[in-house]
Amino acid sequence: MKEVYINKISKFLPNRPISNDEMEDKLGTINGKTSKGRRIVLRNNQIKTRYYAIDDNGNITHNNAQLTKEAIVALCDADFKAEDIELLSCGTSSPDQILPSHAAMVHGFLKNGNLEINSPSGACVSGMNALKYGYMSVKSGETKNAVCTGSERTSSWMMSDTFEEEVKHLETLEDNPILAFNKDFLRWMLSDGAGAFLLESEPKGNQPLKIDWMEGYSYAHEIEACMYAGSDKLEDGFLKPWSEYPSDQWSKKSLFAMKQDVKLLSENILVKGVDSLKMAMAKHDLKPEDVDYYLPHVSSYYFKDSLYKEMVAQGVEIPWENWFMNLSKVGNVGAGSIYIMLEELANSGKLKKGDKILLSVPESARFAYAYALLTVC
Repeated sequence: MKEVYINKISKFLPNRPISNDEMEDKLGTINGKTSKGRRIVLRNNQIKTRYYAIDDNGNITHNNAQLTKEAIVALCDADFKAEDIELLSCGTSSPDQILPSHAAMVHGFLKNGNLEINSPSGACVSGMNALKYGYMSVKSGETKNAVCTGSERTSSWMMSDTFEEEVKHLETLEDNPILAFNKDFLRWMLSDGAGAFLLESEPKGNQPLKIDWMEGYSYAHEIEACMYAGSDKLEDGFLKPWSEYPSDQWSKKSLFAMKQDVKLLSENILVKGVDSLKMAMAKHDLKPEDVDYYLPHVSSYYFKDSLYKEMVAQGVEIPWENWFMNLSKVGNVGAGSIYIMLEELANSGKLKKGDKILLSVPESARFAYAYALLTVC
């Protein structure tokens, strides 16, 4: 087995940062009314700016595959060209279409010759799954390099016109309809962007990061779906897919909008997260004091204190001073967040040889978690 190194990291954040006061101008009001939940959600998540693939005139500037392509181009230079990529592994929660796959569309924009592609599906963990596929390919010697990405373009999913037909339909049933909070909630949480890693079997560059191990855990066997799109959640928790509804119901029920069961989220996301973290650390005999930088992807700063308390309660406390996050500046980029977070840390000048970096990524879709331990070389 080969060693695997992250030799280059890049990101692409579209257009300019968008402040909290500009969000509703960008995404639009629903039924001409400002959201009652927006200020509550923003107060809790503490995100100050985020990025949208929408220009100041309301025009869409990039789709998801284009965002990802730009991040990959930023990896390339005279020493490593796009034509040198042997494996392209791309994770996202928000592909531009059902088919072809996300990685196939990214490859189509790159136009860099024949190569292997991989498109893990899912939510935030799909970015880590993309990384693990590349890691295993290079480690096994199947390929000498892999480019792995995480990206999202959720802004178009959150535009007001996605929900207008549903609200118009509700108006015939009640006098004062409001959009259900499990749909409105995510409109003020998500951001657009992409990150990319270059994995190789030999260390190169100023400060390569060796991937020591990666682990993943799912709790779908015991918990129903929490975040979903392309379906409707029935009273018994069953997800009824869009394909089983008549087409005239797709817009009336906003079936293709992302939704989140906020109550289910709060009950499980932290407890299962720390439970899985303990399993990963025990398997690899990793102690909290061994971790120099802990990079937790959290959707909201609302969860930060509670996550720390849960870690203390379960005996895996990593001190505050070892945490590194950039959620407040770039927003929740889902599958791309851990890539963009590590890119900032790697370029911060803080890292020194031998430092251990623990990546921690949850997803609430049906509660899955992924971890990676890196060593600075």
